[in-house]
Amino acid sequence: MPTNTPDFSFERQYNGPVCGVDEAGRGPLAGPVVAAAVILNPKTIPDGLNDSKALSEIRRELLLNNLIKDKTIFIGIGVAEPEEIDRLNILHASMIAMRRAVLNLPVAPHMALIDGNRLPPDMPCDAEAIIKGDARSLSIAAASIVAKVTRDKIMKEADIRFPGYGLAGHKGYPTKAHKAALLQIGASPIHRRSFRPVAEVMGLKL
Repeated sequence: MPTNTPDFSFERQYNGPVCGVDEAGRGPLAGPVVAAAVILNPKTIPDGLNDSKALSEIRRELLLNNLIKDKTIFIGIGVAEPEEIDRLNILHASMIAMRRAVLNLPVAPHMALIDGNRLPPDMPCDAEAIIKGDARSLSIAAASIVAKVTRDKIMKEADIRFPGYGLAGHKGYPTKAHKAALLQIGASPIHRRSFRPVAEVMGLKL
């Protein structure tokens, strides 16, 4: 659990709109990687905003609803599908999803605060990488919540289209039950062929 409490100190260093950017879904064997970009209003930041990993599922969903209802907070979503992950690799696909999230903001930011130690290429604005940013910046924490809840919803819907894997529960992550289902059923269209457990089931060489 993060030892830091996120605040607005990074955002205050810059003039103009500042967005936080984070992604969810690098590790799963199935489904997309989803990124979010969020521009917060410092006067209306929801109470309890924190790194998504430090919050329960119910708390994340409540906070997302609060973020969406506030018309002075702006949200952009970016998605990279499994086919892109397989073609580009998960790191590059994550970077592309982050860039798409920023481009999909209804307001153009002057600065993007990116969770991690890498910056997506060809960003439409200036950008700064912040290690463990989801535990340090409120904007990145908000983006982590939006990305996580959005991706979870996608995986719950995928569970209806591709039953038998338990996608609604593990969200595509490599649990023992998920790996067992892969062996029994085989890979679905949304499984990542470039990830070893899936490739092995399909007889593919990496």
